[in-house]
Amino acid sequence: MTEKITLQDSYQARARIAGRVRQTAMVPSPALSARCGGAVSLKLESSQITGSFKLRGATNAVLSLSEEQRAAGVVGVSTGNHGRGLAYAAAQAGVRCIICMSELVPQNKVEGIKSHGAEVRITGRSQDDAQVEVDRLVAEGMTMLPPFDHRDIIAGQSTVALEMLEQAPDLETVLVPLSGGGLISGVAMVMKAVNPAIRVIGVSMARGAAMHASLQAGKPVRVKELPTLADSLGGGIGLDNAYTFEMTKALVDDVVLVSEAEIAAAIRHAYFEERLVIEGSGSVGIAALLAGRVEHPGRCAVLVSGQNIGMDLHKRIIDGEDVDVAAEAGGGGDA
Repeated sequence: MTEKITLQDSYQARARIAGRVRQTAMVPSPALSARCGGAVSLKLESSQITGSFKLRGATNAVLSLSEEQRAAGVVGVSTGNHGRGLAYAAAQAGVRCIICMSELVPQNKVEGIKSHGAEVRITGRSQDDAQVEVDRLVAEGMTMLPPFDHRDIIAGQSTVALEMLEQAPDLETVLVPLSGGGLISGVAMVMKAVNPAIRVIGVSMARGAAMHASLQAGKPVRVKELPTLADSLGGGIGLDNAYTFEMTKALVDDVVLVSEAEIAAAIRHAYFEERLVIEGSGSVGIAALLAGRVEHPGRCAVLVSGQNIGMDLHKRIIDGEDVDVAAEAGGGGDA
Protein backbone atom coordinates (compact mmCIF):
# COMPACT_ATOMS: atom_id res chain seq x y z
CA MET A 1 0.00 0.00 0.00
CA THR A 2 1.34 3.44 -0.93
CA GLU A 3 1.97 6.02 1.74
CA LYS A 4 -0.62 8.78 1.82
CA ILE A 5 0.40 12.24 0.62
CA THR A 6 -0.61 14.92 3.12
CA LEU A 7 -0.72 18.66 3.67
CA GLN A 8 2.57 18.34 5.56
CA ASP A 9 4.18 16.99 2.38
CA SER A 10 2.93 20.06 0.55
CA TYR A 11 4.44 22.45 3.06
CA GLN A 12 7.73 20.55 3.04
CA ALA A 13 7.81 20.69 -0.76
CA ARG A 14 7.13 24.41 -0.66
CA ALA A 15 10.09 24.97 1.64
CA ARG A 16 12.31 22.76 -0.53
CA ILE A 17 11.56 24.55 -3.83
CA ALA A 18 11.46 28.08 -2.41
CA GLY A 19 13.51 30.46 -4.55
CA ARG A 20 13.68 27.96 -7.43
CA VAL A 21 10.16 28.45 -8.81
CA ARG A 22 7.99 31.52 -9.22
CA GLN A 23 5.02 32.39 -7.08
CA THR A 24 2.61 33.09 -9.92
CA ALA A 25 -0.13 35.69 -10.01
CA MET A 26 -3.85 35.12 -9.57
CA VAL A 27 -5.68 37.76 -11.59
CA PRO A 28 -9.40 38.56 -11.81
CA SER A 29 -11.15 37.94 -15.12
CA PRO A 30 -13.94 40.50 -15.53
CA ALA A 31 -14.87 38.96 -18.89
CA LEU A 32 -15.35 35.43 -17.52
CA SER A 33 -17.01 36.73 -14.36
CA ALA A 34 -19.60 38.61 -16.42
CA ARG A 35 -20.10 35.63 -18.71
CA CYS A 36 -20.52 33.05 -15.94
CA GLY A 37 -22.16 35.00 -13.15
CA GLY A 38 -19.41 34.29 -10.64
CA ALA A 39 -16.17 35.93 -9.53
CA VAL A 40 -13.58 34.21 -11.70
CA SER A 41 -9.81 34.52 -11.31
CA LEU A 42 -7.01 32.95 -13.35
CA LYS A 43 -4.03 31.31 -11.62
CA LEU A 44 -1.25 31.97 -14.13
CA GLU A 45 1.07 28.99 -13.97
CA SER A 46 1.60 29.80 -17.64
CA SER A 47 4.03 32.44 -16.37
CA GLN A 48 6.15 29.88 -14.50
CA ILE A 49 9.87 29.85 -15.43
CA THR A 50 9.52 26.97 -17.89
CA GLY A 51 6.06 28.02 -19.05
CA SER A 52 4.04 25.55 -16.99
CA PHE A 53 3.31 24.27 -13.46
CA LYS A 54 5.44 21.17 -14.11
CA LEU A 55 8.53 22.89 -12.75
CA ARG A 56 7.14 22.62 -9.21
CA GLY A 57 6.95 18.83 -9.10
CA ALA A 58 10.14 18.31 -11.08
CA THR A 59 12.13 20.60 -8.80
CA ASN A 60 10.80 18.94 -5.65
CA ALA A 61 11.59 15.48 -7.03
CA VAL A 62 15.12 16.35 -8.16
CA LEU A 63 15.95 18.00 -4.84
CA SER A 64 14.65 14.92 -3.00
CA LEU A 65 17.11 12.55 -4.72
CA SER A 66 19.88 10.79 -2.84
CA GLU A 67 23.49 11.60 -3.72
CA GLU A 68 23.78 8.24 -5.49
CA GLN A 69 20.68 8.98 -7.59
CA ARG A 70 21.92 12.45 -8.46
CA ALA A 71 25.23 10.99 -9.66
CA ALA A 72 23.45 8.45 -11.91
CA GLY A 73 21.13 11.02 -13.47
CA VAL A 74 17.39 11.18 -14.11
CA VAL A 75 15.17 10.13 -16.99
CA GLY A 76 11.53 10.86 -17.76
CA VAL A 77 8.85 10.43 -20.39
CA SER A 78 6.94 13.53 -21.40
CA THR A 79 4.77 15.32 -23.92
CA GLY A 80 6.82 18.41 -23.29
CA ASN A 81 5.96 20.33 -20.15
CA HIS A 82 7.17 17.75 -17.63
CA GLY A 83 10.27 17.23 -19.73
CA ARG A 84 10.94 20.94 -19.84
CA GLY A 85 10.49 21.30 -16.10
CA LEU A 86 12.62 18.23 -15.36
CA ALA A 87 15.35 19.40 -17.73
CA TYR A 88 15.47 22.82 -16.07
CA ALA A 89 15.37 21.44 -12.52
CA ALA A 90 18.10 18.90 -13.28
CA ALA A 91 20.31 21.53 -14.91
CA GLN A 92 19.94 23.81 -11.90
CA ALA A 93 20.96 20.94 -9.63
CA GLY A 94 23.82 19.75 -11.86
CA VAL A 95 22.15 16.42 -12.62
CA ARG A 96 22.26 14.64 -16.00
CA CYS A 97 18.81 14.38 -17.62
CA ILE A 98 17.39 12.38 -20.53
CA ILE A 99 13.80 12.92 -21.74
CA CYS A 100 12.11 10.24 -23.85
CA MET A 101 9.27 11.36 -26.12
CA SER A 102 7.05 10.02 -28.88
CA GLU A 103 6.91 11.29 -32.44
CA LEU A 104 3.55 12.93 -31.66
CA VAL A 105 5.05 15.61 -29.41
CA PRO A 106 5.02 19.08 -31.02
CA GLN A 107 8.44 20.22 -32.20
CA ASN A 108 8.35 23.43 -30.18
CA LYS A 109 8.19 21.35 -27.00
CA VAL A 110 11.10 19.15 -28.11
CA GLU A 111 13.20 22.25 -28.73
CA GLY A 112 12.14 23.73 -25.40
CA ILE A 113 13.51 20.70 -23.56
CA LYS A 114 16.77 20.74 -25.51
CA SER A 115 17.19 24.44 -24.69
CA HIS A 116 17.58 23.51 -21.02
CA GLY A 117 20.42 21.09 -21.72
CA ALA A 118 18.64 17.74 -21.54
CA GLU A 119 19.15 14.97 -24.05
CA VAL A 120 15.97 14.08 -25.98
CA ARG A 121 15.27 10.62 -27.38
CA ILE A 122 12.32 10.19 -29.77
CA THR A 123 10.81 6.71 -29.67
CA GLY A 124 7.62 5.44 -31.32
CA ARG A 125 4.15 7.00 -31.61
CA SER A 126 2.91 6.90 -28.03
CA GLN A 127 3.91 7.56 -24.46
CA ASP A 128 4.01 3.79 -23.93
CA ASP A 129 6.57 3.46 -26.74
CA ALA A 130 8.73 6.17 -25.17
CA GLN A 131 8.43 4.44 -21.79
CA VAL A 132 10.24 1.39 -23.20
CA GLU A 133 13.39 3.49 -23.63
CA VAL A 134 12.93 4.95 -20.14
CA ASP A 135 12.76 1.44 -18.69
CA ARG A 136 15.98 0.50 -20.48
CA LEU A 137 17.81 3.50 -19.03
CA VAL A 138 16.47 2.75 -15.56
CA ALA A 139 17.86 -0.77 -15.88
CA GLU A 140 21.23 0.86 -16.56
CA GLY A 141 21.03 2.78 -13.28
CA MET A 142 19.25 6.07 -13.96
CA THR A 143 16.32 7.21 -11.78
CA MET A 144 12.93 7.66 -13.44
CA LEU A 145 10.94 10.73 -12.44
CA PRO A 146 7.52 10.25 -14.09
CA PRO A 147 5.17 13.06 -15.13
CA PHE A 148 2.50 12.52 -12.48
CA ASP A 149 2.27 9.25 -10.50
CA HIS A 150 5.05 9.94 -7.97
CA ARG A 151 4.72 11.28 -4.42
CA ASP A 152 7.44 13.97 -4.77
CA ILE A 153 5.94 15.12 -8.08
CA ILE A 154 2.43 15.33 -6.60
CA ALA A 155 3.67 17.12 -3.47
CA GLY A 156 5.52 19.63 -5.63
CA GLN A 157 2.49 20.31 -7.82
CA SER A 158 0.35 20.75 -4.71
CA THR A 159 2.29 23.88 -3.74
CA VAL A 160 0.30 25.83 -6.32
CA ALA A 161 -2.81 25.21 -4.21
CA LEU A 162 -1.16 26.71 -1.13
CA GLU A 163 -0.55 29.88 -3.14
CA MET A 164 -4.09 29.91 -4.49
CA LEU A 165 -5.59 29.73 -1.00
CA GLU A 166 -3.39 32.56 0.20
CA GLN A 167 -4.33 34.68 -2.80
CA ALA A 168 -8.05 33.85 -2.59
CA PRO A 169 -8.95 32.35 0.81
CA ASP A 170 -12.69 32.41 0.06
CA LEU A 171 -12.58 30.09 -2.95
CA GLU A 172 -15.67 28.02 -3.72
CA THR A 173 -14.71 26.31 -7.00
CA VAL A 174 -11.37 25.36 -8.56
CA LEU A 175 -11.02 24.22 -12.18
CA VAL A 176 -7.93 22.12 -12.86
CA PRO A 177 -6.67 20.58 -16.13
CA LEU A 178 -6.78 16.79 -15.82
CA SER A 179 -4.57 14.22 -17.50
CA GLY A 180 -2.61 11.69 -15.44
CA GLY A 181 -3.79 13.41 -12.28
CA GLY A 182 -0.56 14.65 -10.69
CA LEU A 183 -1.71 18.26 -10.65
CA ILE A 184 -5.32 17.72 -9.60
CA SER A 185 -4.37 15.14 -6.94
CA GLY A 186 -2.08 17.64 -5.26
CA VAL A 187 -4.45 20.57 -5.64
CA ALA A 188 -7.47 18.62 -4.39
CA MET A 189 -5.53 17.20 -1.44
CA VAL A 190 -4.62 20.70 -0.25
CA MET A 191 -8.03 22.23 -0.94
CA LYS A 192 -9.97 19.50 0.83
CA ALA A 193 -7.57 19.49 3.80
CA VAL A 194 -8.03 23.22 4.30
CA ASN A 195 -11.73 23.48 3.37
CA PRO A 196 -13.67 20.36 2.33
CA ALA A 197 -16.45 22.56 0.93
CA ILE A 198 -14.26 23.80 -1.93
CA ARG A 199 -15.43 22.14 -5.14
CA VAL A 200 -12.57 20.73 -7.24
CA ILE A 201 -13.46 20.05 -10.88
CA GLY A 202 -11.15 18.37 -13.35
CA VAL A 203 -11.32 19.40 -16.99
CA SER A 204 -10.05 17.33 -19.87
CA MET A 205 -10.50 17.13 -23.63
CA ALA A 206 -13.14 14.81 -25.05
CA ARG A 207 -10.55 13.06 -27.26
CA GLY A 208 -8.79 10.33 -25.29
CA ALA A 209 -9.39 11.43 -21.69
CA ALA A 210 -7.78 8.51 -19.84
CA MET A 211 -8.50 9.51 -16.25
CA HIS A 212 -12.15 10.18 -17.06
CA ALA A 213 -12.48 6.76 -18.70
CA SER A 214 -10.70 5.11 -15.78
CA LEU A 215 -12.97 6.76 -13.22
CA GLN A 216 -16.00 5.57 -15.16
CA ALA A 217 -14.57 2.04 -15.29
CA GLY A 218 -13.68 2.08 -11.60
CA LYS A 219 -10.04 1.18 -12.32
CA PRO A 220 -7.17 2.36 -14.51
CA VAL A 221 -7.82 1.45 -18.14
CA ARG A 222 -6.01 1.91 -21.42
CA VAL A 223 -7.35 4.62 -23.71
CA LYS A 224 -6.20 5.19 -27.27
CA GLU A 225 -4.12 8.34 -27.61
CA LEU A 226 -5.71 10.77 -30.02
CA PRO A 227 -4.31 14.01 -31.40
CA THR A 228 -5.74 17.04 -29.61
CA LEU A 229 -5.09 20.74 -29.19
CA ALA A 230 -4.69 19.91 -25.48
CA ASP A 231 -1.64 17.79 -26.31
CA SER A 232 -0.25 17.86 -22.75
CA LEU A 233 -3.42 16.14 -21.49
CA GLY A 234 -3.21 13.04 -23.68
CA GLY A 235 -1.89 9.59 -22.83
CA GLY A 236 -2.68 7.00 -20.19
CA ILE A 237 -2.58 6.99 -16.38
CA GLY A 238 -0.77 3.64 -16.08
CA LEU A 239 -2.48 0.35 -15.29
CA ASP A 240 -0.32 0.06 -12.16
CA ASN A 241 -1.15 3.61 -11.04
CA ALA A 242 -0.01 4.01 -7.42
CA TYR A 243 -1.34 7.42 -6.36
CA THR A 244 -3.28 9.61 -8.73
CA PHE A 245 -6.21 7.38 -9.65
CA GLU A 246 -7.26 6.80 -6.04
CA MET A 247 -6.58 10.42 -5.06
CA THR A 248 -8.61 11.74 -7.98
CA LYS A 249 -11.42 9.29 -7.26
CA ALA A 250 -11.54 10.25 -3.58
CA LEU A 251 -10.96 14.01 -3.73
CA VAL A 252 -12.24 15.41 -7.04
CA ASP A 253 -15.90 16.40 -7.14
CA ASP A 254 -16.51 16.23 -10.87
CA VAL A 255 -14.83 15.83 -14.26
CA VAL A 256 -16.02 17.65 -17.37
CA LEU A 257 -14.91 17.27 -20.97
CA VAL A 258 -14.50 19.93 -23.64
CA SER A 259 -14.36 19.65 -27.42
CA GLU A 260 -11.57 20.71 -29.74
CA ALA A 261 -13.68 23.65 -30.93
CA GLU A 262 -14.23 24.72 -27.32
CA ILE A 263 -10.50 24.50 -26.61
CA ALA A 264 -9.78 26.68 -29.63
CA ALA A 265 -12.42 29.18 -28.49
CA ALA A 266 -10.78 29.32 -25.06
CA ILE A 267 -7.35 30.01 -26.58
CA ARG A 268 -8.92 32.86 -28.55
CA HIS A 269 -10.70 34.18 -25.47
CA ALA A 270 -7.45 34.13 -23.48
CA TYR A 271 -5.69 36.12 -26.19
CA PHE A 272 -8.34 38.72 -26.99
CA GLU A 273 -10.02 39.14 -23.57
CA GLU A 274 -7.25 38.27 -21.08
CA ARG A 275 -4.19 39.26 -23.13
CA LEU A 276 -2.66 35.83 -22.57
CA VAL A 277 -0.94 33.36 -24.86
CA ILE A 278 -1.74 29.89 -23.52
CA GLU A 279 -1.60 26.34 -24.84
CA GLY A 280 -4.60 24.08 -25.33
CA SER A 281 -4.10 22.15 -22.11
CA GLY A 282 -3.89 25.40 -20.17
CA SER A 283 -7.14 26.66 -21.69
CA VAL A 284 -9.49 23.83 -20.76
CA GLY A 285 -10.79 25.46 -17.56
CA ILE A 286 -11.67 28.59 -19.52
CA ALA A 287 -13.25 26.35 -22.17
CA ALA A 288 -15.45 24.67 -19.56
CA LEU A 289 -16.72 28.02 -18.29
CA LEU A 290 -17.35 29.43 -21.77
CA ALA A 291 -19.22 26.27 -22.77
CA GLY A 292 -21.43 26.37 -19.67
CA ARG A 293 -20.10 23.06 -18.31
CA VAL A 294 -19.72 24.43 -14.76
CA GLU A 295 -22.88 25.45 -12.94
CA HIS A 296 -22.76 28.14 -10.25
CA PRO A 297 -18.98 28.65 -10.22
CA GLY A 298 -19.21 31.30 -7.49
CA ARG A 299 -15.78 32.46 -6.33
CA CYS A 300 -13.86 30.43 -8.86
CA ALA A 301 -10.18 29.95 -9.67
CA VAL A 302 -9.16 28.60 -13.07
CA LEU A 303 -5.70 27.05 -13.10
CA VAL A 304 -4.07 28.10 -16.37
CA SER A 305 -1.43 25.41 -16.46
CA GLY A 306 0.84 26.34 -19.38
CA GLN A 307 1.75 28.59 -22.28
CA ASN A 308 3.97 26.34 -24.40
CA ILE A 309 2.13 26.40 -27.72
CA GLY A 310 3.75 26.72 -31.13
CA MET A 311 3.20 30.30 -32.24
CA ASP A 312 2.30 29.36 -35.80
CA LEU A 313 -0.47 27.14 -34.47
CA HIS A 314 -1.54 29.84 -32.03
CA LYS A 315 -1.84 32.39 -34.83
CA ARG A 316 -4.02 30.09 -36.90
CA ILE A 317 -6.28 29.47 -33.92
CA ILE A 318 -6.74 33.14 -33.05
CA ASP A 319 -7.31 33.89 -36.73
CA GLY A 320 -10.24 31.49 -36.58
CA GLU A 321 -8.84 28.91 -38.98
CA ASP A 322 -10.03 25.32 -38.80
CA VAL A 323 -7.06 23.41 -37.38
CA ASP A 324 -6.42 19.78 -38.25
CA VAL A 325 -5.48 18.44 -34.82
CA ALA A 326 -4.20 15.19 -36.33
CA ALA A 327 -1.56 17.21 -38.12
CA GLU A 328 -0.83 19.79 -35.45
CA ALA A 329 -1.04 18.19 -32.02
CA GLY A 330 0.41 15.26 -30.14
CA GLY A 331 -0.41 13.25 -27.04
CA GLY A 332 1.00 11.84 -23.82
CA GLY A 333 -0.19 12.57 -20.31
CA ASP A 334 1.59 15.38 -18.50
CA ALA A 335 -0.80 16.99 -16.03
